[in-house]
Amino acid sequence: MFSETLMPRFSETDALGHINNTALPVWFEAARTPFFRFFTPDLDCNNWKLIVAKIEVEFKGELFYGQEITINSSISRIGNASFVIYQEVYQHNELCAVGHATMVRYDFAKKQSVPLCDQERHDLTQHLK
Repeated sequence: MFSETLMPRFSETDALGHINNTALPVWFEAARTPFFRFFTPDLDCNNWKLIVAKIEVEFKGELFYGQEITINSSISRIGNASFVIYQEVYQHNELCAVGHATMVRYDFAKKQSVPLCDQERHDLTQHLK
């Protein structure tokens, strides 16, 4: 599991004073970076090997500006060419949101998915939930 701590920004609030629902997919993406490094260690976009096939966010509670959040990220499923990253957002030790991102190992030149290699599979397996 990887854990990332972020401080919500004022620009991420909505008219009701809560964190806007559009902020969470951005936070989740930022917290997926350690997994991205398994495929592209230097994060060079010219050598990128992943695409997002699906994202889901389920809200469990309110999130507020100026109060630190923690995002825990793990792997919930590994397929042939894809895997699912499971993420939880906590504020004040309370679960506030859950996310799932289905990532696909992808060959951009051929425009098709490719199977995960043994090293990628091994790295992901170390973070299975």
